[in-house]
Amino acid sequence: MKKLLSLLLALALALGLCAPGLAEETVVFTDDAGREVELPAKIERLVPSGPLAQMVLYAIAPDLFVGMASDWNADDNLGIIDPDFLALPYFGQLYGSADLNIEQLALADPQVVVDIGEDKPTSTEDMDTLQAQTGVPSVFISATLKTLPDAYRTLGALLGREERAEELAAFLERVYARTTQIMEQVGENRANALYVLGEEGLNVLAAGSYQGELLDMLVNNLAVVDNPSSRGTGNAVDMEQIALWNPEFVLFAPGSIYADVAQMDTWSEITAIANGDYVEVPKGPHNWMGMPPSVQRYLGLIWLPAVLYPDYCDYDVKEEVLEYYRLFYGCELTDEQYETLTAHAFLD
Repeated sequence: MKKLLSLLLALALALGLCAPGLAEETVVFTDDAGREVELPAKIERLVPSGPLAQMVLYAIAPDLFVGMASDWNADDNLGIIDPDFLALPYFGQLYGSADLNIEQLALADPQVVVDIGEDKPTSTEDMDTLQAQTGVPSVFISATLKTLPDAYRTLGALLGREERAEELAAFLERVYARTTQIMEQVGENRANALYVLGEEGLNVLAAGSYQGELLDMLVNNLAVVDNPSSRGTGNAVDMEQIALWNPEFVLFAPGSIYADVAQMDTWSEITAIANGDYVEVPKGPHNWMGMPPSVQRYLGLIWLPAVLYPDYCDYDVKEEVLEYYRLFYGCELTDEQYETLTAHAFLD
């Protein structure tokens, strides 16, 4: 009799769990690659595909992360990111280093993998492959510098956070519109500039590259090359080519040779260096000009026009930077943190 009761109870439980009313509600989401993906109606666990997506998602849904694609511990030397977030497991990324740990990702049981960024010819294939390998629904959301507000609105609809998405989108739209207006006023008087990176300063962000999108918007990017690289390492050049370009303004990437160029014979003859018209791009926890080319580039839209074209900028850079960190990092920057971030970001 006990065995029969146990069997009947097990059968009742099985039937109850399979009842339509208790099944997880799902929706069909059409991503920006045109793929129709079945997702839970209420998403509570997600992972980003890479650092670009991670930065965008952190502003709208840090509480939904079950792991990271990029380890921010090494970059967050100012204590900007919530320590609880930094304690999450690291799964690796789909793009770039392509070191995604599929087994560990599956164990974390995310409901969706979110990829955000440049619309590549392989986006559909990449998402389909990732979804097949992990068994986790994977979606792609397109985002350029200009369309990031729309990307947030799409995320708001996907995650049920429309109000928060609108707050973030409105800030970005305001900054972008103002920058566009400033550049219209600057007209043909754009600075002839280079963005230099690498330990020896012999790599540049090329005009027309995805990584150079922000730079191209704000300056006359002299780095015109045959095959612009959209990788974070930029295009390799030599000092002879830099001398031929002879920029009147140079941005040095964090960790480059900013501190030494004035004493280097090769660099000291470049017009920008001779005139003291060069800066080091702020970083914390990521580079304000990109690397990866994510939402933090809006810090570049706030800061760099004020450096290059102060006559056209009537806003308080510090106030707006603090607002960005509050909105997108959930961090109230102290004066000391701000001064550390921008130590070499302005002309003397």
